[in-house]
Amino acid sequence: MGKLKRYFRKLRDPRAANASYPLLEILVVALAAVLCGAEGATDMADFGRRKIATLRRFLPLENGTPSHDVFSDVFRMLDPEAFERVFRQFMSAFAKFHGLDLSGVIAVDGKSLCGAYERGKSATPMHLVNVFAAKARLALASRKAPGRNESQAALEVLQMLRLKRKIVTADALFCSRAFAKTVLDQGGNYVLALKKNQGKLFAAVERRLGRGGERNSATQLQEVAHDRCERRRATVMHDNSLAETHKFPGIVAIAKITSWRRYKGRPADKPFVRYFLLSKYLRAEKFLEVARSHWSIENQMHWILDVVLAEDANRARKDDAPENLAVLRRFALNILRAHPDQISMRRKVKAAAWDDDFLLSLFGQKR
Repeated sequence: MGKLKRYFRKLRDPRAANASYPLLEILVVALAAVLCGAEGATDMADFGRRKIATLRRFLPLENGTPSHDVFSDVFRMLDPEAFERVFRQFMSAFAKFHGLDLSGVIAVDGKSLCGAYERGKSATPMHLVNVFAAKARLALASRKAPGRNESQAALEVLQMLRLKRKIVTADALFCSRAFAKTVLDQGGNYVLALKKNQGKLFAAVERRLGRGGERNSATQLQEVAHDRCERRRATVMHDNSLAETHKFPGIVAIAKITSWRRYKGRPADKPFVRYFLLSKYLRAEKFLEVARSHWSIENQMHWILDVVLAEDANRARKDDAPENLAVLRRFALNILRAHPDQISMRRKVKAAAWDDDFLLSLFGQKR
């Protein structure tokens, strides 16, 4: 808790100097509320009022707990870039304290906040680009997509990160020269999905992998739920020529994954082929592992945010509230995940709400 308070104190209070409730207390109560399943300002106020005795074990709360209007106003006015910067700094220290390894695959993907739209504009909600450490299963950073331009947001968020000894993965939306150069400039390597939006480059990779030549291959068979079986075959080839001929920074290898899916009692589906660009040569077994790890951002971050922390259902939409609340939920996600109890994230949220000792243990106040 001491470290969390120290980082929150770095934030400038956007309110008048005579505000009744310290910014630190507002943010800590809000975070505790989200850890217990709160979704918005009203929930935070209700939580604070009902849990004030517990909260006073680590906060003074001389003026009691804030009203829902105070929570709403603070998150609308707080500088989201400064809040995100504090999040990144805290998570770096948090990972080191808990011995979490942030090396390996760093997945980048966009996500819409489906409830963050003005009336009559449900087709254009706010978009964020998230960065997720697959091995540690921690959210590392996020960035609002300006004008819903996720490619620009991805460049901005990558420039905030140190990527040495990391492999950045992303889908075909982010397969661009600017993205590849930014990853390399920050000291990382990339594995980027390639589709026909890169027409000439896609055709060249398809032709190259279709011809003969030295390559490394591996097959993975996976039994999954609902009577479904999947087989994936990866092929990786050295290729330094495409970086020069197509002016795409850093390409040293190309790869493809061919997937077959079969349901019990039915013939196998047609094979599905995906192509990739690599800035570091990987053997086929390792490449399969890296490509598979990318999807952890969907099922271990985005799914938890939407289903357990109700991000998509949140209707905060005014000023900077959607972005700030998204950062707060990522604080909660990482704190919940790092707790050593071997129970699901949903059960951890319920335990925090029902058991004050468990809530205090999330803040490091009780072991």
